[in-house]
Amino acid sequence: MGKLDGKVAIISGAARGQGRSHAVTLARAGARLALFDICRQLETTNIPMSRPADLEETVALVKDVGGDVIALEADVRSSKETQTVVDATLDAFGRVDIVIANAGIDSIESTLAMRDEVWDDMIAVNLTGVFRTIQPALRPMIEQREGGSVVITSSCAGLTPFPNHVHYGATKYGVIGVTQCLALELAAHRIRVNAVAPTAVNTPLAVNSILFELFTGRAEATEEEAAEVFRRLHLIDEPWVQPQDISNAVLWLSSDDARYVTGIVLPVDLGLLIKGPFDAKDSAARLDASSAKGLVD
Repeated sequence: MGKLDGKVAIISGAARGQGRSHAVTLARAGARLALFDICRQLETTNIPMSRPADLEETVALVKDVGGDVIALEADVRSSKETQTVVDATLDAFGRVDIVIANAGIDSIESTLAMRDEVWDDMIAVNLTGVFRTIQPALRPMIEQREGGSVVITSSCAGLTPFPNHVHYGATKYGVIGVTQCLALELAAHRIRVNAVAPTAVNTPLAVNSILFELFTGRAEATEEEAAEVFRRLHLIDEPWVQPQDISNAVLWLSSDDARYVTGIVLPVDLGLLIKGPFDAKDSAARLDASSAKGLVD
């Protein structure tokens, strides 16, 4: 028996990265899946986006683990297209139980140089797109009278600020507001709404030359050099988490294991959000010194 046997999940941004990992993880747990992604590049981000072949690969991976799946190319910015995704899901599987609003883009821009279209696309995909992914699924979820789960991808950048990232931060702070408002509004229907807040994840959206330059200040920084800077952000001695680490959190929030959990933001962050002036090695050294002093005394 899988944790999600009999459940149907819609996942946005499923062509690669975290979305792909969520798809395979939920399929292993027994969910039937409706996956979608825009599968083309937006001009306002120079971080490469997914292509149709990426979505096809995700579908193949889901089928490899025995998953039942449909996939569509659709744009989260369009309520017409997200409604089409929900309609296709109902036609294929007859119900919707889980929505994973995961699609997102990133770009690095200084506030002074930011063009209107850069801001507008970020808000449209990462904030409006989350709402438009969730909204059309709510009516069938409510009418089923069996509850459900919505999981939104926020970020540590929605809980603490990063420079040259005001547009991205605004969206990730914003979807936490969406999470909490919807949790309050939908609780009467036993639909739970939660968010995950990852630190950097080892996917093309974070592990790329654009982010390496942001965090190191050097356009030619290598992955190894950037990893050392990312590592210093964290209490736990790793530069980034793996997509599966986020998928494990998403699976828990989607399942009955979290049946009484709603309105939370779950960081998967290697300790980034509580890291103080001392790192883990500093703390251990101070503890060791203090213990040694006590033994001498």
